[in-house]
Amino acid sequence: MALDTTTLFYVDDDEDDRMFFEEVALQIGENLSLFELGDDMLLKLKNPPPYPSLIFLDLNMPIKDGFEVLQEIKGSPNLKEIPVIILSTAGNLETVQKCFDLGASLYLKKTVSISELKKSIEYVLSIDWQQRAVTIENFVYKG
Repeated sequence: MALDTTTLFYVDDDEDDRMFFEEVALQIGENLSLFELGDDMLLKLKNPPPYPSLIFLDLNMPIKDGFEVLQEIKGSPNLKEIPVIILSTAGNLETVQKCFDLGASLYLKKTVSISELKKSIEYVLSIDWQQRAVTIENFVYKG
């Protein structure tokens, strides 16, 4: 599906993290849909508009964790081409490898500063996702 307009989807059960993300999206002028639970976002993905150009996904969530949400997205013929960016506090190699294996496009470690979050989101937005080959070497954002 063509990415004609940018709409970001962000799912995170942490209200503060959603507020920080929303603040950054407003600063850089991006359309944003926020979700507290993975199932809420999956339901919206199956019933657009809006249709996301990028999905930012937290891993540690109740009911359905980020791994399960990622698996559902990548298992759906209609959704699997949407780049999924993991945004998580977890940064161990096992977690990163699992996200890579499940088909995520990029791994971002959550930051404590709005300016660092803004920098990482601007980096994500600068990528030509249709041309980018995801490798384990370029999978983790180093900032």
